[in-house]
Amino acid sequence: MTARIERLVTSGQFTLDGGTWDVDNNVWIVGDDHEAIVIDAAHDADAIARAVGDRRLTAIVCTHAHNDHIDAAPALADRTGAVIWLHPDDLPLWRMTHPDRDPDRLLVDDQVIEAAGADLTVLHTPGHAPGAICLYDPGLGAVFTGDTLFQGGPGATGRSFSHFPTIIDSIRDKLLTLPPETKVLTGHGDPTTIGAEAPHLEEWIKRGH
Repeated sequence: MTARIERLVTSGQFTLDGGTWDVDNNVWIVGDDHEAIVIDAAHDADAIARAVGDRRLTAIVCTHAHNDHIDAAPALADRTGAVIWLHPDDLPLWRMTHPDRDPDRLLVDDQVIEAAGADLTVLHTPGHAPGAICLYDPGLGAVFTGDTLFQGGPGATGRSFSHFPTIIDSIRDKLLTLPPETKVLTGHGDPTTIGAEAPHLEEWIKRGH
């Protein structure tokens, strides 16, 4: 059975640098009728578990370790037995939210995470956070970008652990090279495509800030 993509929107708060903001997050579920993985376990472990249903949850992959993308990960892992994956460069951010519970495994660039026939390649895309990653599957025609790329441009780089030139390099080198029809499935808000975003991003690259 071919893997499919499902989106669940959860609500909570993002906290960093002494500020707190209300946010809606996209939780992406990739799988078939029997097994699945979750990309970014945000805010509500119960709601995510209900969306997964009786499927075997094999992995929880974190696109980065801002609290709003990982706050439900340990609870979801504890109830399902799923393995939590995170890029090691985001361990300092992770430990700000979960000081007593490390991720189970560490992501590396170009590794492939398999789930129900999907093959998700890890693309290390620092900038929004040092360990930010995207997950690309040409078979699904989609890239899960977390907070690296949104409809209209790059993710925010105005807070600690972020860097604007780095996120531009990541987008140019790792994302704009993907086929233009590739669906961009973001950490917040509506999906877009690589082709739709490329003209906007070229303007950002030229401006340099």
